[in-house]
Amino acid sequence: MRNQQRQLQLGTARFALRSWQGLGSVRHFMRMHLSSPRTHLKRWPMTHRLHWTMGLVALLFTQIAWAGQADAVAWWVWPLALFVVTFVLGIVAVLAGVGGGVLFVPIVSGFFPFHLDFVRGAGLLLALCGALSAGPALLRAGLADLRLAMPLALVGSITSIFGAMLGLALPAHVVQIALGCTIFAIVILMWRAKRADFPSQHQPDQLAQLLGIGGCFLDPATGRTHTWQVHRTFSGLFVFAFIGLLAGMFGLGAGWANVPALNLLMGAPLKISVASSSFLLSIIDTSAAWVYVNRGAVLPMLTVPSIIGVMLGAKVGARLLRSASTTLIRRSVLGLLLLAATRALLKGFGIWN
Repeated sequence: MRNQQRQLQLGTARFALRSWQGLGSVRHFMRMHLSSPRTHLKRWPMTHRLHWTMGLVALLFTQIAWAGQADAVAWWVWPLALFVVTFVLGIVAVLAGVGGGVLFVPIVSGFFPFHLDFVRGAGLLLALCGALSAGPALLRAGLADLRLAMPLALVGSITSIFGAMLGLALPAHVVQIALGCTIFAIVILMWRAKRADFPSQHQPDQLAQLLGIGGCFLDPATGRTHTWQVHRTFSGLFVFAFIGLLAGMFGLGAGWANVPALNLLMGAPLKISVASSSFLLSIIDTSAAWVYVNRGAVLPMLTVPSIIGVMLGAKVGARLLRSASTTLIRRSVLGLLLLAATRALLKGFGIWN
């Protein structure tokens, strides 16, 4: 057993070294042979690039599903495939405006031969890394509001711990079925959700006044200062308790539900909602992630290439955001989520393992 663990650790270290050397070789090739990569990309229409990318992802999922049923597959195939898939998911997540964890958990658990517990632990760490990288900058910009985020984060972090413990205690097939149903609900929410930059102002409730939730912020786009306040604070606490429970149980993060709850339910401006959602993720996901780390449900061979791939893909997606067709990307993401939700239900019912 110890020899197998040592071989796995040595293999993971060799894979990381080769991946780093490979990325350096690619950067060197682009500097030497591509004088202006942007001019080459502009010759190819964005629609064709998106169709090619989604077709490549579908083909890769098919090959992964076939390889998962094979008897003998080299160990380095799965980290490499994870890096490629999460790199594409990082691009698509930024362009579609969804969190990486929402795409990562259902797709990787459905098409890779990793146990669901390891995938959920990696999904929480994945969402946590993205939130921690954006949180300090949003706080310095004055967009993330501590008085708004901290009460909700306290409730969400407590329920996320119970959600993580509940998810690890339930049988895997039960969690797969619940995950498939949750992803279907997320697809419906994403399809029908509407956002308001500045919701209609209502009188703050007593709890919001007691906690001092509200204020003003400078909009960098317009240069204007906007005053904001929230209402329905009690309802928001109950909603975020449920969001934290789902985040810990399925490892999805909570960005898909934080923004609609803050913006549409409580009446916070959209930019305040998005920024405070990132700060909320860094607290809620940390609480749930410790449960998975304590139970040994974090596999470095799964987590490391996934985090690297999503972070690099997010940088590429941020550059493509100006010229991308968000409608087409959003529909493609909904199609991928429907495919992953169907796969999760089939695995949960034992129809397609």
